[in-house]
Amino acid sequence: MNAVLHYAFLDESGTVGAESGSHFLVIAALATANPHNVEKPVRRAMKKSGTSLGSGEIKAADFDESAILRLLSDIAAEGVTIVVTVVDQQAIRIPPKDMESVYRRAVAWTVRNLAEEFPHLDLVIDKRYTNSHLRRLLEKAIRDEVESLPRHNILIQQENSVTNKGLQAVDAIAWALFEKYERGDTRFYEAVAPNIIKEMLVRQKDWR
Repeated sequence: MNAVLHYAFLDESGTVGAESGSHFLVIAALATANPHNVEKPVRRAMKKSGTSLGSGEIKAADFDESAILRLLSDIAAEGVTIVVTVVDQQAIRIPPKDMESVYRRAVAWTVRNLAEEFPHLDLVIDKRYTNSHLRRLLEKAIRDEVESLPRHNILIQQENSVTNKGLQAVDAIAWALFEKYERGDTRFYEAVAPNIIKEMLVRQKDWR
């Protein structure tokens, strides 16, 4: 357990829904002792592509593959720590009443796994919800999951990825994992695999 404050960024890839969503839902989080370490590779990638540093955004699914591969390699070279939760949605036999709870639980498990390594976190999550009630439900799910951890201290913020380079970095990582699971393409995954300390595949049938 590392008592030093770490900065963490979390994003997802895939769509929620056992029937209408993607096969897999991927939640990825990266942690670093210095947020500039993950901002630098993103800024370099944006400059090379001609993307505006102020108003532009790197979205891995819409970006040149070779550029994303370089970006992932550069992020990994900064020594970041990565934790991933992958939900096999086709394994769900009894879905929850609210399918968004699949996302919330997967996020909460991911944060717990990261907090077990780094109990002091300044965590930024990609702002999935415009509804403040849904944002509170997400934070509550995280708080409830980490409650039993000793001496943890987690600051949670939900921000727009356009203005946060760390979120753009973890978007690329989540996408790399999604490519591995959903499409069987491991090229991008292999660039960051050495930095992954936990990759949890969930095949839970009952989500009541």
